[in-house]
Amino acid sequence: MVQNKTGSAGDQPPLIEFTGVTRTYGEGEAMVRALAGVDLRVDEGEFAAIMGPSGSGKSTAMNIIGCLDTPTAGNYRFQGVDVGSLTRDQRALLRRNYLGFVFQGFNLLARTSAIDNVELPLIYRGTPRVERIQMAREALAKVGLTGWEHHEPGELSGGQQQRVAIARAIVTGPDVLLADEPTGNLDMARSHEIMELLTGLNQQEGITIIMVTHEPDMAEYASRLVHFVDGKVQSDTMNRKAA
Repeated sequence: MVQNKTGSAGDQPPLIEFTGVTRTYGEGEAMVRALAGVDLRVDEGEFAAIMGPSGSGKSTAMNIIGCLDTPTAGNYRFQGVDVGSLTRDQRALLRRNYLGFVFQGFNLLARTSAIDNVELPLIYRGTPRVERIQMAREALAKVGLTGWEHHEPGELSGGQQQRVAIARAIVTGPDVLLADEPTGNLDMARSHEIMELLTGLNQQEGITIIMVTHEPDMAEYASRLVHFVDGKVQSDTMNRKAA
């Protein structure tokens, strides 16, 4: 495990902790139990891959970690703070200040340069223009896109577009990067490039990464493999191949 930003893992509460987390949708006979009492902890500096078949609960767990959804029952703590006790605005601040998101579909603004796409989270934060341009350039450099700052998404390959999306996710210096099927729209060669990039960000920058994937080859880059089945954690093991 990578050393965290504030000390050894033993000095701090878990970065992320689920205790008996349940999430249901609907009522009566139509009720769906997406999560059925999940216990899970992730420490700072880990790279965890969450796997499982469709409907296993992995995406629901990711949405709760990302403060895009809330548990029906149970407890979710982030850095020891009970997220369930936060207001909607406080959860939005947690999401903005501590979390970065990468999606399968890139979600870049068309006809907008790479650097302008990467600047967006900083605009929402109110970062001064000169400072955010410098931060965006540094983020693009970290993902290997120096010299591509003024290219629009339509002028970039799929792999390059995902690199821009990763730069946008890390430009704010998040504690956690949440990656939802980050290689789902890429060919095998580009997929491995993106996974090597994520591994580098985890090992060199100390960013905790939680990735949802259905691709075993991509999961092998993670140091920890968590398998969901029927709304529960079926297995949670360290990946010795990634060590």
